[in-house]
Amino acid sequence: MYQHILISIDGSEVAQKGVDHGLALAKSLGAKVTIITVTERMPTYPGIEGMSDAAYANYSAGQTEAAGETLSAAKEAASRVGVSAETVLFESAPPAEAIIETAKAHNCDLIAMASHGRRGLRRLVLGSVTSEVLGHSPIPVLVIR
Repeated sequence: MYQHILISIDGSEVAQKGVDHGLALAKSLGAKVTIITVTERMPTYPGIEGMSDAAYANYSAGQTEAAGETLSAAKEAASRVGVSAETVLFESAPPAEAIIETAKAHNCDLIAMASHGRRGLRRLVLGSVTSEVLGHSPIPVLVIR
């Protein structure tokens, strides 16, 4: 069935459920996994000026460090259950685009990701990476809640 599963993680408790489920599925199928996390660009707001280059660099370094820790923990979890895993850190990109692009580039045949399950106005205001991946991915997507 599935031979290569892309598992998306953002460091949240909800995303960890997606990792756990994706790894269990990979184990049962004998599939390998690629685990991805995406750092986003520093948010900018109209009318706010004066952000120094150092502030941007510090933000980016913090994002990269946190992402590395998240990926390391996920890779250790894969190792504990006996699943072959590689990790990908996609920096400064829109998450949904990075997830889909990585799945294609690594020839994944399934994307597994968690959903925070936001509804109504919160979903509209905050957006939904999962919804965007579902709407644009040519690869099947397994959503874990």
